[in-house]
Amino acid sequence: MSPRSALVNEELRRRSKERLLQAAVELVSEHGYDATTLGDIADRAGSARGLVSYYFPGKRHLVQSAVHRLMHRTLEEALEREPRTEDGRERMARAIDAILGLARDRPVLMRQHMAGLLQAEGFLPCPEQRRLAELLSDTVARHGSRDVEADYPMLRALLMGAVYAALMPGAPMPVPALREELFKRYGLDWELGVPPDTEASGGTCGTDGTDLTRFFATGPAADCPAPAPRPEPDAQPK
Repeated sequence: MSPRSALVNEELRRRSKERLLQAAVELVSEHGYDATTLGDIADRAGSARGLVSYYFPGKRHLVQSAVHRLMHRTLEEALEREPRTEDGRERMARAIDAILGLARDRPVLMRQHMAGLLQAEGFLPCPEQRRLAELLSDTVARHGSRDVEADYPMLRALLMGAVYAALMPGAPMPVPALREELFKRYGLDWELGVPPDTEASGGTCGTDGTDLTRFFATGPAADCPAPAPRPEPDAQPK
């Protein structure tokens, strides 16, 4: 039997990483961060436990990468859904609705994500986050910004603040009220994007809120390149 080619090995590595990202989102959504172990994630992904540390330095890095993947794919889907548009105001409205939709539809996951950013390790840069930044920067530019480098961090801060306010234990603010304030800030009409209580999908979690497969594709197209080829570690569980 001939050995696998470098391309086949690369594809297998990419699929393993995708499964780990999806499993992390699912388990943290179901049980919270502290109750989810790396072993749990590996088991849900059908991967050997030793492979987790091969791709990610630790649990916090894995979970942040997984949430940022869900965020950028959710945002990308919302921006490109039919009818597609190049109108900057409509795209800004879709972006706001996509992020607020995650706070509404996946409160446990997003609350854990926000809490993780405030831990000692703080913000951990990764390819998934960079893709999210690219999409938000492009949204700001299309909206008419003359200084994207200044306006993108402001949009990011406003969205993070809105998510935090929506998920604050004991004193959450309603998403429609937060949406209204953000829409005023960017001069958007209420009818743009996906207003609350409409039947249109905001591109957040599918029709039943459970299907994540399309956000963690194991098909050919992937936004983040696979790691450079190197020998696989021992695949036996440890």
